[in-house]
Amino acid sequence: MILEEIKKIIRQAVGKSDIDFLVEVPAEKTHGDYSSNVALVLSKTLQKNPREVAEEIKQKINSDIFSKIEIAGPGFLNFFVADKVFVKEIKSSVKANHDWFGQKIIIDYTDPNILKDFHIGHLMSNAIGESLSRLFEFEGKKVKRVCYQSDVGMGIAKAIWGKIKNANFKWGQAYAFGAQKYEEDETSKKEIIELNKKIYQRSDKNINNLYDQGKKESLDYFDKIYKKLGTKFDYFIFESQVGPVGKKIVEKNLGKVFDKGENGAIIFKGEKYGLHTRVFINSEGLPTYEAKDLGLAQKKYDKYAYDKSVIITGNEVNDYFKVMLCAMKKTNPRLAKKTKHIGHGMLRLPEGKMSSRTGKVITGEFLIEKVEELIKNKIKDRQFTNNEKNNIAEKVAIGAIKYSILKQAIGSDIIFDFDKSISFEGDSGPYLQYSYARALSVLEKAKKERIKASFSKAPKEVGQLEKSISRFSESVLKAEELFEPHFLVLYLTNLASEFNSYYAKNKIADKKDTESAYRVALVNSFVKVMKEGLWLLGIEALNKM
Repeated sequence: MILEEIKKIIRQAVGKSDIDFLVEVPAEKTHGDYSSNVALVLSKTLQKNPREVAEEIKQKINSDIFSKIEIAGPGFLNFFVADKVFVKEIKSSVKANHDWFGQKIIIDYTDPNILKDFHIGHLMSNAIGESLSRLFEFEGKKVKRVCYQSDVGMGIAKAIWGKIKNANFKWGQAYAFGAQKYEEDETSKKEIIELNKKIYQRSDKNINNLYDQGKKESLDYFDKIYKKLGTKFDYFIFESQVGPVGKKIVEKNLGKVFDKGENGAIIFKGEKYGLHTRVFINSEGLPTYEAKDLGLAQKKYDKYAYDKSVIITGNEVNDYFKVMLCAMKKTNPRLAKKTKHIGHGMLRLPEGKMSSRTGKVITGEFLIEKVEELIKNKIKDRQFTNNEKNNIAEKVAIGAIKYSILKQAIGSDIIFDFDKSISFEGDSGPYLQYSYARALSVLEKAKKERIKASFSKAPKEVGQLEKSISRFSESVLKAEELFEPHFLVLYLTNLASEFNSYYAKNKIADKKDTESAYRVALVNSFVKVMKEGLWLLGIEALNKM
């Protein structure tokens, strides 16, 4: 990567390998291809004027990868990279930056609860988790995907109780009804609490049958959605499997980490650590979510001895995770050190907030189907068969939704904009897919014209498309290291813009033009980068749109 090479050259020039400084692509193209603040960083310790330090560094750099180096502003070093370097770089533009140590990562995301709907919050978790998984894999990490699901607890009891009361309810409706009655009616609340014990104990044959049937229906339903989204999990772990493990951890540390609370509950006094108190085993003697998460960490490690465990959830449980991870540091510091929680923002439609408790749930299928309908209408006059239109509409809809989620920093809330999400021009998933399909059509024409791609006759001056293609690996590495796919989204959107500008200004497949071989090679590199980039976002690259 050019950026890493520049860092290496700077470190050699200043004679320090441990100095922390930035090298980045400047916003203004007139400021060079890369810019560094290294002189400003060093000036503080050297007690010199930053521009003086920058001049000294510039004089010590002797590398043919630069056409020139300029000093700007208070002491920034602006590097103008030689054209031949960009041409060389794009020849290996889709090359993974392998971590040969093969760090083992287990990533936990999506996590829909059985007997409930797969809502748009699960879509958000899935898009983020799947993209991060692919970014880790591209960088040479050994990744295992985990889906952790609630299959016991009061939520399950409320759904089962609702189904008993009305067999015609769908599971989401049954849960909403049970949740409502639990809050409003004391008799119903007592019945649900007793039912919860029976579900844990599996002491009632009829309840067991209803539970088992519901669990199978839920998992089959989720599996269809995973296939549509392009996710394949390595492990499915359920609360019923980790509850006993977590309970033992808590009981083993009673009096050391945990304390007895009211009504016999076992609690963790988070106030000692600037947090808040939470119950880990309730008054009925059952493990809560907190205890189960302690058990989950151990269960995951038993399945896959990970170097890092990444957990993706909505940010409404950020404070919960602070307490749980604090307790884990006391009970299992080794695994706590390996664990990273990432809280994402909320995905909302313009209509407002959803709630599974009240039954006001916006399901993932609803959003996908609505976007599909809009895409079908958009391409209705194109010369495709009905099967092709249906396939294109589904793939483009998934791409539109994932792009809308991933284009923001992970912690940001999103109001889903239907019109912008399906646009074939500009800031959208379909725009990237359409740019890829357009480039393929160019290559198909070049094939018919029998133009062989070649970089041997490069133009005297490379343009922004070459420079953009060469920065692919840098963008991927940044997105992976910072756990932020939106950096890759930003890069790919700019890349598509550069390609479309190039396409508009140049006749690419013209066998009479001596530069056509180079232009075709450049478009071929764009296709490879865009296809790989879309895959890293979990978006399918389409041959035609």
